[in-house]
Amino acid sequence: MDSLGSGNLTGAQKNEFMDQVKQQIAVASAQELLQKITEKCFKKCIYKPGTTLDNSEQKCISMCMDRYMDSWNVVSRTYGGRLVREKGHM
Repeated sequence: MDSLGSGNLTGAQKNEFMDQVKQQIAVASAQELLQKITEKCFKKCIYKPGTTLDNSEQKCISMCMDRYMDSWNVVSRTYGGRLVREKGHM
């Protein structure tokens, strides 16, 4: 970690480090997405937890997940576009 703190990384090392950071961020983002979907859709759709889901619960979960994923994708694309624009202005 000494080379990281002192800024003595080669270009290849910097790229590798950035790739690792990006992968970690992607994993954390996916975990957060799954956690939020589980929380929100469970609260919305499951009234009496049991060993199985009835048809209405299955349909509600499916629709809830689809809507949440669509919303997540819109926000992610918008945020990504904003970051690109801001980077271009620097």
